[in-house]
Amino acid sequence: MGQEIPTTQFKDGDFNQFLANLERETEILEGWFQQKKFSSHECIAGFELEAWLVYKNALPAPINEIFLHRMNSELVTPELSKFNIELNTEPIVLLGSALSEFELGLNRNWNQCIKVANGLDIDLAMIGILPSLCENDLTMNNMSKMQRYQALNTQVFEMRKGLPLKLDIVGKDHLKSTHYNVMLEASTTSFQIHLQFDPEQAVRFYNASLIVSAATLAVSVNSPFLFGHDLWDETRIPLFEQAVEVGGYDGAAYGPTRRVGFGTAYVKESIFECFQENYRHFPVMLPILFDKGLQRLRHLRLHNGTIWRWNRPLIGFAENGEPTLRLEHRVIPGGPTIVDMTANAAFFYGLIYYMATMPDPPESHINFSQARDNFYHAARKSLQAQVDWLDDRRISIRDLILSELIPMAKVGLQKLQLDKEDIDLYLNIISERVSCGQTGAAWQRAFVNKYGKDMAQLTAAYIQNQKTSKPVHTWPL
Repeated sequence: MGQEIPTTQFKDGDFNQFLANLERETEILEGWFQQKKFSSHECIAGFELEAWLVYKNALPAPINEIFLHRMNSELVTPELSKFNIELNTEPIVLLGSALSEFELGLNRNWNQCIKVANGLDIDLAMIGILPSLCENDLTMNNMSKMQRYQALNTQVFEMRKGLPLKLDIVGKDHLKSTHYNVMLEASTTSFQIHLQFDPEQAVRFYNASLIVSAATLAVSVNSPFLFGHDLWDETRIPLFEQAVEVGGYDGAAYGPTRRVGFGTAYVKESIFECFQENYRHFPVMLPILFDKGLQRLRHLRLHNGTIWRWNRPLIGFAENGEPTLRLEHRVIPGGPTIVDMTANAAFFYGLIYYMATMPDPPESHINFSQARDNFYHAARKSLQAQVDWLDDRRISIRDLILSELIPMAKVGLQKLQLDKEDIDLYLNIISERVSCGQTGAAWQRAFVNKYGKDMAQLTAAYIQNQKTSKPVHTWPL
């Protein structure tokens, strides 16, 4: 989905040919899994950070075309809306000083963006949902001028048979609204963590990612407000699920599955099951035809990019042409600061590695529906959530993180042979944040409780604290 497409208009023949190519590429991929053709290597890590362009009055600034022209960097790209951009990092082997190197690299990229923003007299913000965002900002005029976004909008409403998108989120407040384009998706920005792993362990890593998602979300929540309404601790989750609400084939097994969601089950024998589900359950959304052969799986990869699992498996290729397998962990919001996000990544990497390499698979002790329900409980209540854990335990997720999961993450990072100084630094940030309870969402709510529900004032104060680069648990009101 990151690439531009040549057209926004499609014929029935385009869909038929794309589906035929997708079927063939799915067969090719199945053969690769059976023949164990994937590149074997150490764990490789990467990040993507979606951010906001913000005027000095704290309102979103829809000028990413000018910004990106001045930035002129392959590591900074457009997003769906004109007031969002995406920052990328080069992948790195998850070893030694990798975590602090990532923090330095992302800081370097961020600071370059800040210089460009200063030249345009605007600010940058990394946050799940910008509090000052208004519904009337979400117009087609504010959509980035790329054909892939226009086509996405058209196809979503084709699949919905013209029906508008209905937003209905019940939290501390109740928000209901109707939208006639996919710009709701632009309300949600995330810090997406990538992990390339040994394909022999793919089943374990994918299932572990589902189990740990409740914990990684609970420690990182940063999106309590939408259009002035106080909703979930991480409102991004229901918002994104409703922003592109199109299902799968009506007659498919298990009913019309969602294109945005937690998934439908653990994988059993192979992570290929996710790609098989893509083909069997989800209609083609963007039938772009590629004419350079099927061995690069371009149709399969584009189709996978239109199915937004919160933990999404991705196929890529190494420099030597070997296919690679990686995981995209999409649950964590942007912000509050780069050191906070690096700590969130450290917690995820350590915890998933620990669970994926446990002698006794944890998925045999917590069923899929429990892992899924834990995730949505964490999105609603973060550290106050009660979750089901291994061996039928019901426990406060805050207590679970402090007593068990942080120590597990530490062991996982040690097994990855990351530097002790980095492990201690970043996991201590997680521990202190959870101990005092001041997540990004908690800070935003506390600010509103003290100063009132002025979303522009909240946004401005948030950006000022973000500029200090200090972790959110130390932010004053």
